[in-house]
Amino acid sequence: MAYDLEEQEKLDALKAWWERYGTLSMALVFAVLAVFAGWRGWQWYQSHQANQAMGYYEALEAAAAQPGDDAVARIKAASTALRDDYAKSGYAARGVLVAAWALQERKDLDGAREQLEWLARNDTVPALRAVARLRLAGVLLAQKQYEPALAQLQGTPPAGFAGLYADRRGDILAAQGEPAQAVQAWKEALKSLGADPAAQIVQLKIDALNGA
Repeated sequence: MAYDLEEQEKLDALKAWWERYGTLSMALVFAVLAVFAGWRGWQWYQSHQANQAMGYYEALEAAAAQPGDDAVARIKAASTALRDDYAKSGYAARGVLVAAWALQERKDLDGAREQLEWLARNDTVPALRAVARLRLAGVLLAQKQYEPALAQLQGTPPAGFAGLYADRRGDILAAQGEPAQAVQAWKEALKSLGADPAAQIVQLKIDALNGA
């Protein structure tokens, strides 16, 4: 098929452009496709990980609601899977808190302690770490490990936890046989708690200790 001069010039220009930029253009196209495929793959992976983590969390919750040694084994197995394989998911921290509560209810204080120590060490959310340290201090108090319990409450707690930390510190000091220091800690708790209903319980502790 014959081309007129203008069409031939266009074809020649297109051929010249392709010879100069064709390889680069194809490389860019493949690069864009690769990035898009990688992005979609990452989305799928994230969704898959979240679904897997949710499955372990739901299994942990179900086991926590059941009695028996088999339930304890399932609680620990599900928590271990969340911590080892899905530590960055939101389900890991929540699962550890559920596991710690369930184990403490079953008087497995060592198991509960191990769960909370992991969360206090690894979680990056200040509020969750504060909860872990507060509950860990309670477990250590139950084990009569008073100094390690107090150590969990050192430093400035995140906003909203000052009263709870002072209350727990008072509990530990009272158990240690330090009534004056315990009352001082509870009074600090009262100031921080303000009108919180928990303040009434703290006041009852002060009254009971003063009347002893």
